[in-house]
Amino acid sequence: MPLALFALTIAAYAIGTTEFVIVGLLPTVAKDLDITLPLAGLIVSVYALGVTFGAPILTALTGKIERKPLLLGLMALFVIGNGLAALSPSYAPLLAARVISAFAHGVFFSVGATIAADLVPEDRRASAIAMMFMGLTVAIVTGVPLGTYIGQTFGWRATFAAVAGLGVIAFVGILALLPNTLKKALPASLMDQVRVLGSGRLLIVFAMTALGYGGTFVAFTFLASILEEVTGFAASSVSLILVLYGVAIAIGNIVGGRLANRSPVRALIGLFIAQAIVLVLFSFTAVSPWLAIPTLAALGFLSFANVPGLQLYVVQLAREHRPAGVDVASALNIAAFNLGIAVGAWIGGLVVQSSLGLGATPWVGAILVAGALVLTLWSAALDRRAGPVAQAA
Repeated sequence: MPLALFALTIAAYAIGTTEFVIVGLLPTVAKDLDITLPLAGLIVSVYALGVTFGAPILTALTGKIERKPLLLGLMALFVIGNGLAALSPSYAPLLAARVISAFAHGVFFSVGATIAADLVPEDRRASAIAMMFMGLTVAIVTGVPLGTYIGQTFGWRATFAAVAGLGVIAFVGILALLPNTLKKALPASLMDQVRVLGSGRLLIVFAMTALGYGGTFVAFTFLASILEEVTGFAASSVSLILVLYGVAIAIGNIVGGRLANRSPVRALIGLFIAQAIVLVLFSFTAVSPWLAIPTLAALGFLSFANVPGLQLYVVQLAREHRPAGVDVASALNIAAFNLGIAVGAWIGGLVVQSSLGLGATPWVGAILVAGALVLTLWSAALDRRAGPVAQAA
């Protein structure tokens, strides 16, 4: 693999860390800024919404910019966003800084995958893309718990300063290693995106993605607070538990991909059922340290196991219903993942603020996942009605 791929992987690692590390830092941020947990949870929602709406619009608007200068500009924007977060004296500047980082996130992954594929021979393109996205997985396993530890030890601003430093390393790597002769892909226009959104079948899958992936974030957003206030773990133990959760996520992502290879919709039905059951179970086991840990491991495994199936299924349906917009459909499904995070975190904040409290967030999340299951069963029925052509697509 060319060295330029490592620069892209480091950038993906930094971006993945800044997206998810806030989950481990919410209690620390809320206490330091003297705000409620639900208000702190909006930091997650605002970032995800920035990715959701910023990525397709900005990708279309920046389509004429050369690839290397665009990536350098995105990483500079990422460093600025995290630097401003590290310097934020209050809640509002922190939210604004997160939005800046989110804009960089969305466009980076839209163009980064194309660049990674162009760096290698055609028969190694999938491996190159997988390597770049491995930065996200490794960020969940190591970056989030390490960032949580730094934040708990030196303050949450130190975490964002460290992430900004990672961004600087990625910027230098891209500057030094990425070739200047990268070809530009034809940008997806806003009209291309509108045409894909006009497909009812694809809208069902986007909703499956938002509900099925977002359901876990009703509880995951406030996981650190649940572990401290409901389960009774010390704050210093949270980062270690997040390591376990991250490892489970990485394993689930791999296993989920293998399960989805033959029939993604069949795999998704089973995964959504298991995910909803484990979320309900966590509502009861969260009060016991001994029961909460294995339940969390199962939840981590299932939380990301549905990602490959959802992405593969949307590509299959796009080939059938919008063959000219397969790439656009794939990108919009990434937006749906982030919309799910935003909605899940927002609903979780409402639950925490209500009389239900922190302990209810898992079973409320299970309701969202059950909604995804209903939509998946409906989509599977539509596939059967369409006949063997649709199922082989």
